[in-house]
Formats: sequence, structure tokens, C-alpha cells
Amino acid sequence: MLVVNAARQPGKVRRRSRIGLAVAGGGPIGGIYEVGALRALDEAIDGLDMNALDAYVGVSSGAFVAAALANRLDTAEMCRVFITGDSDQFKIRPEDFVRPALYEYVRRLASVPRMLFGWFAEFARHPFDLSVADSLLRIGSMLPTGLFDNEAIERFLREAFTSHGRSNDFRTLARKLYIIAVELDSGQIVRFGGPGHDAVPISRAIEASAALPGLYPPVLIDGKHYVDGALRRTLHASVALDAGADLVFAINPLVPIDVSHVHGKGTPGSLIDGGLPAVLSQTFRTLLQSRMQASMPKYESRYSGADLLLLEPDTDDAEMFFTNVFSFAHRERLAEHAYQKTRSDLRARRELLAPLLKRHRLSLREDVLDDERRTLFSGLLLKPPRRSQATSRLHRTLDDLDLALERKPARAGKAAQPRRSPKSTSRSSTRAPA
Repeated sequence: MLVVNAARQPGKVRRRSRIGLAVAGGGPIGGIYEVGALRALDEAIDGLDMNALDAYVGVSSGAFVAAALANRLDTAEMCRVFITGDSDQFKIRPEDFVRPALYEYVRRLASVPRMLFGWFAEFARHPFDLSVADSLLRIGSMLPTGLFDNEAIERFLREAFTSHGRSNDFRTLARKLYIIAVELDSGQIVRFGGPGHDAVPISRAIEASAALPGLYPPVLIDGKHYVDGALRRTLHASVALDAGADLVFAINPLVPIDVSHVHGKGTPGSLIDGGLPAVLSQTFRTLLQSRMQASMPKYESRYSGADLLLLEPDTDDAEMFFTNVFSFAHRERLAEHAYQKTRSDLRARRELLAPLLKRHRLSLREDVLDDERRTLFSGLLLKPPRRSQATSRLHRTLDDLDLALERKPARAGKAAQPRRSPKSTSRSSTRAPA
């Protein structure tokens, strides 16, 4: 489903519109859906360079995606990294997401004797004052704060963002990147990458943003504990709008399902048949969706001069709902599903999108939208030549020079040039993606 929130009061035409991207969470499968959708946007919109946007905002698994794009990993290479697994630059390791949090288990076990001693001492002093609820709370404090170890994820990201000329430092990126997390003890939203929070390594910020309570332990940064950024808001598109974006592309991979509209083999008549996992999944998705719907009118009133395009699955999308959010087994099928769904949404709304995109010197590629034989993997057949670390750094230096020249104000009397398309005559179209 494509939700178009067009500007009520479009701003003055600029030489170059400022474009942002906001990517919500959704676990590994949500990230895979986002990669498929982004690949479709990249191919179908002429003039849109997904690696040269003005602001990237990521939450939870969306933080992986946003940080990769800001670090100049293009959508084709992202597909090779996250979907097909045949990237020459680095390999994603699914086992990193489900390693037991052994240190957390040991730490909690080590605290058991002290807690038991305190409990018995209190019972001896006040044998009739302790209730069952008090006892349960004490037992609960002995349980681990997360099942899986997110330190392995941070190490993988640190390695990925410190190789091939990339950066693990917000301050050295050519584009603004914001990773959203929530401080556990205050419940306040923190924008890593923003003022006062840009010295934190990108890999550490992503680890904090993806620390979903119960699954991953809170992440300690500068004496404070942080958890999943989706606890306060679903998308945080306002961060890109606050950064001055005139157009924001947003992707939310998790929506509740309406089983009454789903017809297919193996589909339950009621989610209750799926037990606790199905009930919890529907509850979580409904909470996220309700907050999203509550935010949309605020975007329209507060940012009346900006356009927002929101992509998310339909409410009858059984593929997205009934796939295990921590399963990588069906990632190619799911990414293809997201790719085709995004192309279909763009095709269905092309008449509405055409004038909106034109304001930002963008346009839809009809050949991409109408090609019935096109697949996500069509554009991945021609693999770029393998690069050394030195070659990758050189190409990134040239990209930085291109960006600086592109953003240089036009000389007096010279006509403004349209936003350069990476699909036509740009330097990046003749160089293999890094």
C-alpha cells in the first residue's frame, strides 16, 4: 500500500530538493522487505540516487538499512549482502542474530545468591508482610533482560563499516544519518547522529536501536542504557523533516493483518489458532500501525510544505504476516514479494505521483513499471568487479568530489540544473558500485 501525503503548501522550487528516507523496524524479515522495496524505488524513479539523499533515519532493523545506504552501499549490493548472500565485500551471518546472551545469563545467575539471601533476610524480619506479588517481582529480577546476544551484531557491523572506505563515525559521513533509540531509565527518544550524540560509533547506535526488550539486552552507552527506538514511535519520519527534507520516502514493513480478507491454503480462520505468537504479533503490529496513523495528520499540519510517501504491506498480505520474523530461509521470496508489490503500488498511483515527483525533479520510469518480466534479481545478474580496499576508498573520494560539485550553488545568471540521475549520465553509472 502506498500512502501519499502531498504538501498542502509546496515550498518554492529549489535548485535541488532535499530528500530524506525514514525506515522503520521489523526484525530481519522487516529489513529484507525494506531492501526489496528500496530496490524497486531505486530502479523505478529516475533522478533518485539512494546513496546521495540528504537525511537517513533508521529505527531497529531499519537502522541497518539506513546506515548501509548512508555508507554508500547501493541497493544492488544490499541485495547481494542481505538477500542472495553472494556479496564480495562482506557476508551477513544469520547466526549472529540468535546467539544466546551467555554473559547476561551468567551475570543474572551470579546475582541469585545475593537476591535469595536478601529475600530470606526480609522474610525473617517480616514473615507476614511479603506477598506473592513481591515474591514474583524478586524472581523476575533474576531473569535475563534478553535472550540473544547483540554484541555479535555490533562486531559484525563494526567490521562492515570500517572496510572498503566506509565509516563507522557519524561525523565523517557525507550525508546525515540518524539512528533512533530510547533511553531505558527515562523513556526519552535519542537521535544518535544528532548534536551531542554523534560521537557514538554507528555500529553501537544500531545495536542500541535494535535492542528489542525481551529479545536483546539493553545497550550501555556512556553510562546509560538504550533499547529499541520503536518503543516511542513507529517511523520517526519527523526527524528527516526536521532536517529540512522537502520529500521523504518512508517504509514500514509491519502492519496488522485482516484474516477475513485473506484466502489461501494454510491460512487460519482466526489468529487464535496460531497461539500466543500470532496473538502477540498481531498486537504488536496493531500498536505500531495505530501510532503510524496518528502521526500522519501531524505530518500534514506541521510540515505542510513537504511531501511524504509511505510504503507498507496491505492488510491482506499473508506473506509478510505468517513468515517467521527471525527466519532467513525465505528471504529471496520475501524480497521479491516486496519488490513486485512496490512496483505495483507505484504503477497504480502513477497519475498522482507524476506531478508530485516532478516538483522534486524526479520522474517514474515507465519501462521499469510496465515490464511484466522484470524481477528483483534481473538487475543483479551483472556483478561488479571485485575491488580492493584502496580502490574502494578512491572511488568514495571521487563520489565525495561529485557531491561537492553538485551541491555548489549555481553561478549568477546560470540556469539551475536538475538533480542528477544515477541511471543516466552520472559518473556512478559507469563505475561498479562499491
